[in-house]
Amino acid sequence: MAGVTQPTDQSHFILPDLGEGVHEAELIKWRVSAGDTIKEHETLAEMETDKALVEVPSPWTGVISELCGEEGEIINVGSILVKYDTGGAGAGGGEEPAAESEAPPTEEKTDGDAGTVVGTMSGELTVSSRFARHTDADNGSETNGNGKSLATPAVRRIARELGVEINRVPGTGRGGRVTASDVHGFAGGGASTGQGAVAMPEAGGFAPQAVAIPTELPPIDDSDVAEIIPFRGVRRKIAQALDQSVKTAVHFTVVDEADVTAIDAKRREYAAVLGQKLSLLPFLMTAVCRALKKHPDLNAIVDDGNAQILRKDSVNLGCAVDTEHGLMVPVIHGANGLSVVQLGNAVAQLARGCKERSIERERLQGGTFTISNVGSYGGMFATPIINYPEVAILAAGRAKERVLAEDGRMFVGKVLPLSLSCDHRVVDGAEGARFLNTVVKLMEDPEALIS
Repeated sequence: MAGVTQPTDQSHFILPDLGEGVHEAELIKWRVSAGDTIKEHETLAEMETDKALVEVPSPWTGVISELCGEEGEIINVGSILVKYDTGGAGAGGGEEPAAESEAPPTEEKTDGDAGTVVGTMSGELTVSSRFARHTDADNGSETNGNGKSLATPAVRRIARELGVEINRVPGTGRGGRVTASDVHGFAGGGASTGQGAVAMPEAGGFAPQAVAIPTELPPIDDSDVAEIIPFRGVRRKIAQALDQSVKTAVHFTVVDEADVTAIDAKRREYAAVLGQKLSLLPFLMTAVCRALKKHPDLNAIVDDGNAQILRKDSVNLGCAVDTEHGLMVPVIHGANGLSVVQLGNAVAQLARGCKERSIERERLQGGTFTISNVGSYGGMFATPIINYPEVAILAAGRAKERVLAEDGRMFVGKVLPLSLSCDHRVVDGAEGARFLNTVVKLMEDPEALIS
């Protein structure tokens, strides 16, 4: 604020961007305490985003004067995470960061996106040298002397992406600072609640609008509760994604069965030659990739904002992985160019990365079709929910031995249940059935599948 002398011995470290599209993170564990002397790049805290566990490093050397958050708390990008006493004697001999001017960075000066964490999402992170540094003088007003809203570069970037004039957004953060939640709330057409509620941007084209949560919710019986589990991290992301999918895509499901007796024998031959375990899943993936080339309507995504269907050339195959943190869908990019063995190895590698929370965010995005292997846990048929904005998802049940009949003779074979859900706005019912029929035929003919 103009006319206020900026202190030189206090510095605020805001929570930076932890990855593209990440606006908040859960504080899992503090690695420092108030009064600790910390060096540059030492870990301050462990944070959990919707997909990964990350360690947030200190941008400079100094003495921790205050920790701004409790373990288990959701913290928005751009909120103050730690306060430093950088001018004290215990600064560890580190070089004191240079003070900035009183006015926060203008929109034209924040293209470098100060306050950004760069690196992989596996826990090894480095910090940009241009962290946004805020002083107590910043917290005295909603705007600076030029009528500009107080907001971090990360929040200003969010506003630009949503087409929001940030100077019109009422701030609910400390000292009237505009937070990411404020921007999302304003973009949704209403005042920010300050409680982290994210409003869905209005969709264009033929997408139906999201149904608002009723103001009067039914009464909740909170007696005899064994455990309270907050919607956080991966679980909340799953809930949001599924909610958006069922409110946007028009689901229909087709089911069928494939006689996989012959392909199962071929799988056993491959496993014996390779000396490693090989499931039916990579064979099914190969069948799906070939079927998508014949039925390209299903290898697509929907751009509801521009009322467009984007039919894809390459098959980027998502594979749902169940972890103790929740469902994750890593993507095998260019799956149509891989062999059965390569697909099997890719699935094992991605599943391991998901369970260890070390997988990169880039490998969790860009899918064009998804397979969910519900049979690994004993299920047969399912009604899978589409991984929006994709237009189709295939659920594979557990293959079981059955008594089958063919040309008047009976025999014991193995049958694989398959359930296909499609977005009826893009895929007609007949085309969905034809696609599934192609997959079944390929799974029943090993020579045609592997040739």
